[in-house]
Amino acid sequence: MDVERMQAHCLAKPGAWPDDPWGHEHPVVKVGPEGRAKIFAFLRADGVGVKAGSREVADEWLDRHPGRAHVMAYIGRSGWNDLAYDIPDDELLEAVDESYRLVVETLPRKHRPEGWDG
Repeated sequence: MDVERMQAHCLAKPGAWPDDPWGHEHPVVKVGPEGRAKIFAFLRADGVGVKAGSREVADEWLDRHPGRAHVMAYIGRSGWNDLAYDIPDDELLEAVDESYRLVVETLPRKHRPEGWDG
């Protein structure tokens, strides 16, 4: 996996769009209307930040992939992890898909994108 392929996967999700609120090298990917959108993926050159259902679920990633999965700074206690691109592609894509689902479910129904399967 690399950042270009991960970005393409993220942007293929219904209602997903890139944003660069902090001037980083790579964008974050949000879902929802501008002003109400929420981040579901933090793209980096060497990995992606994603939300898990809980800190306990996120900790399973740390156990399965020591040294390749890390608690995200500042928001890690809320279940966010950084996952390295050398984790198997199917697991990374599944983690991004779950992050997307979890974030979309927190949006008010009127702000959820058409075509998402939730």
